Amino acid sequence: MSNVATPILEVEGVSMRFGKFVALNNVTTRFEAGRLSAIIGPNGAGKSTFFNVVSGAFPPSSGRLKFQGRDITGLAQHEFARHGIAKSFQITNVFKQLSAHENVRVAAQMRSSRYQLLTPRAALKALIDRAHELLARVGLAHLHDRPAADLAHGQQRALEVAMALAAEPVLLLMDEPTAGMSPEETKVMMDLIVELATERSVILVEHKMKLVMGICERLLVLHHGEFLAEGTPDEIRANADVRRVYLGQG
Repeated sequence: MSNVATPILEVEGVSMRFGKFVALNNVTTRFEAGRLSAIIGPNGAGKSTFFNVVSGAFPPSSGRLKFQGRDITGLAQHEFARHGIAKSFQITNVFKQLSAHENVRVAAQMRSSRYQLLTPRAALKALIDRAHELLARVGLAHLHDRPAADLAHGQQRALEVAMALAAEPVLLLMDEPTAGMSPEETKVMMDLIVELATERSVILVEHKMKLVMGICERLLVLHHGEFLAEGTPDEIRANADVRRVYLGQG
């Protein structure tokens, strides 16, 4: 079996209940390594709950998660990060009072502190260089001294992506990465996502179907917390159930 076909993330019979409310019901799927995939569905489909479960925010009520063949069900969130899973939230999660560079440096420092082999001076230079490199990666090098609070919304989302990349993830999870963005900001973010997906596995959660159809290799569709369909963009476009659910949406 080729490396591309190896699942990086497996979801087996996952359900999530909040009291009597069933947010996810027996969802089973797998995501292959080296792919750009998306989880889509109308509002209320269970996408955010799915994102929270697969990113370790809370354990599923039942079912199992496997990452690179290893059972990670119920691990603490920092353990997900240690295994190589990073996430970028729908709600921008940056330190508003710090500069763009300081935000990324803090994120890089959190990773490097677990593997501290350098002298303090050498370590600081390495962190500064890494932060510059990551800001350039997301198109923010020219704004490195700007307080995060003064960045435009799309720039704050890009900064958060740089912070997630500081963890050097094998798998990057992104929750509605273009939420609240202008068309111009959306285009910049989608181009960045495509570029990032050439280096690692990326899974997006998105309710705008048209947005992901042009860039993703594989789509998983949720509806009312249940698995509805999965396949290539062409297969999803041709699926009658998906068209019915998305009628007038997307």
